[in-house]
Amino acid sequence: MNRFFRVTTRKIVGRGYAAVGSKSLRIEGVKDIIAVASGKGGVGKSTTAVNLAVSLANKCQLSVGLLDADVYGPSIPTMMKLHGKPEVSKVNKMIPIENHGVKCISMGSLVEKDAPIVWRGPMVMKALEQMTRGVEWGQLDILVVDMPPGTGDAQISMSQRLQLSGALIVSTPQDVALMDARRGVKMFSKVSVPILGLIENMSYFKCPHCSEPSYIFGKGGARKTADEMGLGFVGEIPLEEGIRSGSDEGVPVVVSHPNSAVSKAYGDVADKIISRLQELAADQHFRPEITL
Repeated sequence: MNRFFRVTTRKIVGRGYAAVGSKSLRIEGVKDIIAVASGKGGVGKSTTAVNLAVSLANKCQLSVGLLDADVYGPSIPTMMKLHGKPEVSKVNKMIPIENHGVKCISMGSLVEKDAPIVWRGPMVMKALEQMTRGVEWGQLDILVVDMPPGTGDAQISMSQRLQLSGALIVSTPQDVALMDARRGVKMFSKVSVPILGLIENMSYFKCPHCSEPSYIFGKGGARKTADEMGLGFVGEIPLEEGIRSGSDEGVPVVVSHPNSAVSKAYGDVADKIISRLQELAADQHFRPEITL
């Protein structure tokens, strides 16, 4: 496995929104890199990243990659049903494993199943470096990065090293989760990464018998927070059994239940993300006023 984790020094030039003065370099062939992030774990960040990536690929007909940067808790191999380890090209780069129309790289595909990742920060950053620039991504319209939860050193370093086009913040309607979401927004603001929007996961549960919605974690919290902070609100994702079963079986809900309400919601989020990226590309000096 060590052969995969040698830090590359190759220069890659392109457009992006990295912090001024950072050593960020674009990934060759990748037009836009977006982070799917959360201030805390357990809010459905990886589920959002997976279904967004598949929606961008299948509904929007884009060339999409998915990087599982959650080194300590990689879940993409299970959620995307990735089998085996990545092959290595003639130039000693990993070849992504593709499924559901998306090219994927995850630490979970490089280690034995259920093996703990007991690494200190420098080793984690070397691994993430190789999982970005040590990969033959080919030509991608968008690389979706499933970020580690939280706002620590790994998250800041990833934001600085990758020229992110923007970040999508995932939260549930709970006040506790929204407090952490605000911290996530503040972190990306400090490293000059535009916020693509705030998405509310687990917004409500619709009773399968009477179809009445139950707002288990509160109602409208993420929309209200987005308004208060001057952010775009990109959608509400309801709780559906198909999301859980699809994640466990490795078939995202947008594939297993393409006509469901939740699949439509993810499709709408994908459209809004594309529109937001187009806005930023049209005016690279544009920055929304965010109330921290």
